[in-house]
Amino acid sequence: MAERVLLIEDDFLVATQIEAALIDAGFEIAGVGSSADEAIELASSRQPALCVMDIRLGGGRDGIEAAIEIFKAHGIRCIFATAHADPEARVRAEKAAPLGWLQKPFSMASLVAAVRGGVRDLQDRN
Repeated sequence: MAERVLLIEDDFLVATQIEAALIDAGFEIAGVGSSADEAIELASSRQPALCVMDIRLGGGRDGIEAAIEIFKAHGIRCIFATAHADPEARVRAEKAAPLGWLQKPFSMASLVAAVRGGVRDLQDRN
């Protein structure tokens, strides 16, 4: 069975590229959202294995806030895919127990490798 991945990215073209790369790699897309509120709603209703999360999102809250809320409520962990992985962001994100970080711009191959690694980490803990 394909692992379900939730994708939260506010740039439509980037989201489309990521979605296509993950589908091509054999993952199931649990949903695509562009805001923290959508991320929380989709994580709750779709129960993905993990989430690929941008930090800078549309709306009032960022991806770190969404990831922390998703982790606390559902135990779902994220891979942060962002251009904003400064030390302060990484410290804030620790509460979400991230599976990894992808620095933008990244290749689709590195994204797929990070998601596969995240899935492996989750399976190793179960």
